Amino acid sequence: MSQNKTKGVSPIAWVPTAYFAMGLPFVVLNMATVLMFQGMGVEDALIAFWTSLILLPWTLKPLWSPFLELFKTKKFYVVTTQIVTGVAFGLVALSLTMEHFFLVAIIFLSVVAFSGATHDIACDGVYMGELSPAQQSKYIGWQGAFYNIAKLAATGGLVYLSGYFIDMFTPEGATGAMTDFIANRNAWMIIMGILSVTMVVLGFYHIFILPGRKKSAAEIEAVRSRTAADVMHELWNVLKAFFTKKYIWYYIAFIVLYRFGEGFVVKIVPLFLKADRAVGGLGLDNQQIGVYYGTFGAAAFVLGSLLAGYYISARGLKRTLFSLCCIFNIPFAVYALLAFFQPESGWVIASGIIFEYFGYGFGFVGLTLFMMQQVAPGKHQMAHYAFASGIMNLGVMIPGMLSGWVSGWLGYSAYFIFVLIATIPAFLITWFVPFKYDDKGNLLKAEEAAIMSPDE
Repeated sequence: MSQNKTKGVSPIAWVPTAYFAMGLPFVVLNMATVLMFQGMGVEDALIAFWTSLILLPWTLKPLWSPFLELFKTKKFYVVTTQIVTGVAFGLVALSLTMEHFFLVAIIFLSVVAFSGATHDIACDGVYMGELSPAQQSKYIGWQGAFYNIAKLAATGGLVYLSGYFIDMFTPEGATGAMTDFIANRNAWMIIMGILSVTMVVLGFYHIFILPGRKKSAAEIEAVRSRTAADVMHELWNVLKAFFTKKYIWYYIAFIVLYRFGEGFVVKIVPLFLKADRAVGGLGLDNQQIGVYYGTFGAAAFVLGSLLAGYYISARGLKRTLFSLCCIFNIPFAVYALLAFFQPESGWVIASGIIFEYFGYGFGFVGLTLFMMQQVAPGKHQMAHYAFASGIMNLGVMIPGMLSGWVSGWLGYSAYFIFVLIATIPAFLITWFVPFKYDDKGNLLKAEEAAIMSPDE
């Protein structure tokens, strides 16, 4: 019996906080650090490259996930990684005072990334291991809601707060690069300190609240009997089964190309929003970015995701996938228009961001369901979904690493036209993508015939 049942601790006491802790590091590394480094004068190309590269652990996490239970419990990893992440954020805050702050901060943010990715594995393991299937269904909404609340808190609240502190640390009437650097440094030290305290407090809270089922003697013996070599052999078999699936290379190309345009957008948009109008940007401050991009945009993403679920359930994934790809990629044209016209109205800018984020949320669901329904099914469904998710993240990370150099070479207006061209392969590969299963998870007749064929 799970500990949360024996002690009477409701899942509502830990599911929201655990998944808030899951979302916070990823969102901070993916966006907030971009604005932090830009405010401190780091080149856009370096920002885009390194803040993309440090997300690599979220792609590679399936490779070390099978080894975790050889040593400690899932609860141990959840609590430990939350505290480690908090300490690492604190060290990032201190690193901002150093001469080579960018290099040192990236090292500590890499620790956050590895710790955060490991936390994801363990947290999902606790959720699946401690809750019955009925409870999992009951609390899945809380799980998703608080992951997205972390997104709102980081890209909305904390970015907005950084703008407030930047204004506070800027002496009245003072201008210049050094003044901006000091104000941004002091502001982001406070933000990183808030993140540090938040993660450490969550870690200590979960020591007492997070369930940790005691293993039976048989389970303990089963774990002890497995060696690292056994786990490596199992991992090899799972990987082999994944890469020998029918259509798998087409599916991998589809997963990568579906979000290829987004990969070029995600790092550059915050930089574009903040860049001076003289260099083609919109000249927004952190408070405006926090409200428009981090709050309104994130809310539009959630709304789009919810409505997409109803749309797909009514018509089926096969009939809707191409339209979802269009809804996902076409709204990136908003940024080309914003770069060309450079509107000064906050409502015009916010409306464009809301439109793009709504399409992002609406179309993203299609890719997620495709991986669940067409790529993952089989003997190793959970592991294969994790591999597909890792490939998806890699497909966003690589263009993100290149985006800073390309945008610097082309300028914002031409760059966002380039982004639209980069979405064309997504439309082509989505139009022709083959399906193996229907919406109920049954093999399509053509696939059944292929399996029965003596030539197969």
